[in-house]
Order: sequence, then structure tokens, then C-alpha cells
Amino acid sequence: MGEDGFWDDVERHLVRYGGPFTPAVIESAAGSFVRDSTGRAILDFTSGQMSAVLGHSHPDVVATVRESVATLDHLFSGMLSRPVVDLARELAATLPDPLERTLLLTTGAESNEAALKMAKLYTGGWEVVSFAQSWHGMTGGAASATYSAGRRGYGPPIPGNLAIPAPYAYRSVFGDDWRTELDVAWDLVDRQSAGALAACLVEPILSSGGVVELPPGYLEALRRKCDERGMLLVLDEAQTGVARTGTMYAFERDGVVPDILTLSKTLGAGLPLAATITSAEIEERCHERGFLFFTTHVSDPLPAAVGLTVLDVVRRDGLVARAAELGTRLRAGLRELAARHDCIGDVRGRGLLQGIELVTDRTTREPADKLGRAVTAECLALGLHMNVVQLPGMGGVFRIAPPLTVADSEVDLGLDILDRALTNVATG
Repeated sequence: MGEDGFWDDVERHLVRYGGPFTPAVIESAAGSFVRDSTGRAILDFTSGQMSAVLGHSHPDVVATVRESVATLDHLFSGMLSRPVVDLARELAATLPDPLERTLLLTTGAESNEAALKMAKLYTGGWEVVSFAQSWHGMTGGAASATYSAGRRGYGPPIPGNLAIPAPYAYRSVFGDDWRTELDVAWDLVDRQSAGALAACLVEPILSSGGVVELPPGYLEALRRKCDERGMLLVLDEAQTGVARTGTMYAFERDGVVPDILTLSKTLGAGLPLAATITSAEIEERCHERGFLFFTTHVSDPLPAAVGLTVLDVVRRDGLVARAAELGTRLRAGLRELAARHDCIGDVRGRGLLQGIELVTDRTTREPADKLGRAVTAECLALGLHMNVVQLPGMGGVFRIAPPLTVADSEVDLGLDILDRALTNVATG
């Protein structure tokens, strides 16, 4: 079937679930590139949906899937297999005490649902604090803690969800004074709370919120706010976990250990795998109180085997250090672009999760919504896939997250294409 028929079928048979589809029919993917139906190679600067940390079709992952699907793919949810227990043990070995007990699931939303249910059962509370620019998933509890998009038209969210501003220094009225901002935010939380605070669910770097990084010291201060109120700190590291930021987990930079850690995207390297990880003390109390999260694909062996392969490749190939090294190269290139393109107002991020915010005027920081869409389209035309976040009150923010296996030359190619796209759009 030709492309005309393909797009006719798209219009006739698919439910549209977000923004417009990328205007390309993708036929294959390998390494840092995807190929469309014309045979054109497109450099993937988003690692699929920010997930393919080992690139596409990594040979070790391919071999694991082939072996596992032929021997042990899916089981009754009450049955256990070696890949599941092995992955739980290996995850614990990568984490500081007391994080040692793991629940294996499928998506980031699901892992956040489990974390929130645990926090509510453990504390006896039901109120959840999250950032106003957050994205934690599309299911009930996760969606109720998501504020960057998708809140209108679906009826009331789960009661007890409270929003605080993220420390977005580029546009916050508090500027770099995040401590005052944090104090003001939690004063409002205390005034709104019904006395049943259970969890604070946040991302160390808000990706869908515009690549907003928590400054050094913030996580420690947030930890104290939670401890003072008897609530659990839950870190959503769907996009920042498993070496992406130049440490195995983003929270390591701050020396702050969450009560519950959720992983997804990067753990499965593009396959549906997620994890909710907590302490023995929290798990035991939740179990005593009847914790229930019995799903169709909980503890499935095939994705668990893939997760083991991901951890093995990251360790074997030194990808934590590689992400830090490549992140330095990428950030230097982005800063060099900013020096030559006035439309780049801010460069931010860590490791191989970087963002650039586009503006129409650097002095006024006027958002550049149309420019972001135009540059995205021009990048694609030149062979680079980019993702732009466009939220109220900010300019178009490109999220740049190539695979950890990306070559130096591929980073340079992406920067060159972005440079040309910015120039082409600026000159009409």
C-alpha cells in the first residue's frame, strides 16, 4: 500500500491521542536513526519517546527478546520467574539503602499509580503535592498529579492533589531565589491541606514541563518539607533514570534518597517496562495493610529480561560516564548555537537531557510559539527528529535526548542540522 493509502487509513481508523502525527511513515530503526518509507534516514534526537537509551534495535536487546519470547514471555501474574527476581536484585544493587524492593510493571503512569497507592496506604493520608508543570502519566492518580496538560474536560480529578511551582528560574517571578519560592509554595500547601498529606511526587528534571532542572540544594530542601509533614518523597525518574543525566539516577547528584523511586522509559530501552522501588519498611507495612496492584503484566518475564540486558550494557559499556561526556559535548554545541542565534533564550538540562527555549526577544523573553513549530518541521525536512514543548507562559522548548550510544559525529550532525534549520526559518 502506498503512502496515500496509509494516510487515508490513518484518518479513517486511528484515534488521535495528542498533537499531529509526524508526517512520515517509519519503516525501520537502527542505532540513532529511523528510516521512513522513502528510505530517508532521520536522526532521532528524542530516543523514540525518550526511551531508547541504547538506540534502536540494539543487538543485545534483540538477542534477549528473541530468546525470551521463544522460551518465557508472559505468565499468570502470581507466578514468578528468574528474570523478574534477578532484575529486582540488580536494581537494588544500583541503588542506595534503603531502596531494595521492586514492583515490575509496564508504563511510567502505572509505576506512579503504584507509588501513590503505597504512599497513601503507608501514611494513611490521601493528599499529593506535585509541580504545576508536571507530567506523571495519563491514568487516574498519575493524571490527577499532572498539570502541564490534559486536565480539562474529563470531570473532577482525584481529590487531594495540590500544585506547587517548579523552580523555573528563567521565567519565575522569584528568579534564582528558589528557597523563598519553596517556602511560599509550602505555606500555600499547608493552608489548603485537609491534614492528610501523603506524598510529594516530582521529577528531578521536568521534561514535558520544558526541561526545568531542580537546582542544587532544592531536593534536599524538598526532602525536609516532606519529613516535617510526615509525607513520602516520590521521585519520578522515567526520563532521568538509568544513566541519562550522567549519573545512574538523577537524585544521586543531590545525595537525597527518595522514599519511593519510579522508573520506566529508560529501564526498558523502548520496551514496556517500569518499576516502583521502595524500602523494606514501607513495603512491609503496605503488605500488612493489604496492598493490591495485581495487573495483567505485573512481573512479566520478557520485559524483565530486557531490563537486565539494559543494566548489563550500561555497566559493561560505561554508559554513565559516556552520558556525562556526551552531555558536555552537546551542551557546548547548544551554547555555541545560542551565541549565534538570538532566538535561543535559554539552554538548560543535564547529561543527555538538554533543552533550549526559543523566544522572539531575549530582553523581554517573549515566547516564540510559531517559531518552535517551524523549526521542528524544518529539522525533519533536513533529517532530524526533534520534539518541542509548547506550554502557556513559555517559549517553544526543544527536548533533546539522543541515545546514550550516540556517536560524537551524530551529536555534531544533529547540532549542524539544528543550526541550519534555525537559519533557514529565520531567513524565511
